[in-house]
Amino acid sequence: MIVPVLLSGGSGTRLWPLSRKHYPKQFLKLVNEKTLFQDTIKRLPNNTSNPLIICNEEHRFIVAEQLRQIKSSNNGIILEPVGKNTAPAIAIAAISLLSNEEDPILLVLSADHLISDNKKFLATIEIAINIAKKDKLVTLGIEPNKPATGYGYIEVDKSKQEKYYNILSFTEKPSLEIAEQYYKSACHYWNSGIFIFKASVYLNELRKFEPEIYSVCKKSFNNEPKDIDFIRLDQKEFNKCPNKSIDYAVMERTNIGAVVPYTGDWNDVGSWEDLWQSKVKDLNNNVSEGDVILSKVSNSYIHSTNRLIAANDIDNLVIIDTQDSLLISSKSDSQNIREIVKSLNKNNRTESDYHRKVYRPWGHYDSIDSGLGFQVKRIFVNPGAKLSLQKHNKRAEHWVVVRGVALITCGERKFQLKENQSTYVPKGEIHRLENTQKKPLEIIEIQTGSYLEEDDIIRIEDDYHRK
Repeated sequence: MIVPVLLSGGSGTRLWPLSRKHYPKQFLKLVNEKTLFQDTIKRLPNNTSNPLIICNEEHRFIVAEQLRQIKSSNNGIILEPVGKNTAPAIAIAAISLLSNEEDPILLVLSADHLISDNKKFLATIEIAINIAKKDKLVTLGIEPNKPATGYGYIEVDKSKQEKYYNILSFTEKPSLEIAEQYYKSACHYWNSGIFIFKASVYLNELRKFEPEIYSVCKKSFNNEPKDIDFIRLDQKEFNKCPNKSIDYAVMERTNIGAVVPYTGDWNDVGSWEDLWQSKVKDLNNNVSEGDVILSKVSNSYIHSTNRLIAANDIDNLVIIDTQDSLLISSKSDSQNIREIVKSLNKNNRTESDYHRKVYRPWGHYDSIDSGLGFQVKRIFVNPGAKLSLQKHNKRAEHWVVVRGVALITCGERKFQLKENQSTYVPKGEIHRLENTQKKPLEIIEIQTGSYLEEDDIIRIEDDYHRK
């Protein structure tokens, strides 16, 4: 049995402001009508079982919804209470799938890679699977097409010409001078982050080199609370786990590691320049998306979410405009946008974590205006969905129905509101908003009070098991 394992816990900070902590790049439609997460599932080999997904608590409903959109079943959705890198994540997957009857081959994939040559990818995976059956820990090595400094490198032993090579060493994101040496050597491959091995073989090597990671993961999974839709880990136990990648924990130290070269197109979409390279360009080498007008512009990536961008006489720039943030950067240095995100976090700016449009399991809301003592939101509730039964200690709310029919709970009362009708929810009153119809519900919510942040929500009942 071959089980795909999708690692979907990344935050994609280098593609800010489109990618943010609570809605990162793997869930965005960056290159076509499917998200990177959905494309990863769609390219899986036909001989594999349903995928096992590993993500964090904050993304669990996004994962479930995106699986539903492409009608994909799964082997479980494991929720990490805190990110501890790839070695523990893969260990949890192996532990969950290994049994007395089954020792599956795991096909470990990042959920945010762009691979356009699916035929060549599947052929390479087939080679890797056959090698993994011989108790090897296999990773795909990407054949470099330039001396890139944004990727890790794997050095291999090419003394024997085979379908795979033994691993000699790993190097994490070298300088340009060293990357140029690696590129010329023909013995170095980019580290793809794609792995293929038996669950038991990986766990045996992990237990040999990192017994603490193995032990903590075992206890975290065995103590996991039961949930209808998700597999949760024991948070207290998992917090003890060392934070290590599979490269450092196992692949650099094992003597059964192997690299299978992949010569097709591959892009980890690690920067705006990477994304620009993957897209169709105009005659001046520009990528422009949305409402954009260009004059004497070349080699640039310009993206507008909702308003006109007019650009004149510029070269090699990235301009990304969203509803609440504008990024302007040189394209060649766009990898360092993560430093901007660090600055946002340091200053407690919500723009690092949230878009103005925030997705929830029941729908989404858009914060359209705010000021001293008030905030205005457009709230969209999916058909058949409802918000939690809740109350607020520091704010009151006014609701106006714009589209659809709302079922309102307010204290002891339960009643319907139709278009152009409104109601008032006093501070401290228990309330709920529901859409029992088959069409979407849209309301305008006006909050008033001394404190209007999202942590002033006391949930009494919730269909989605949120705290």
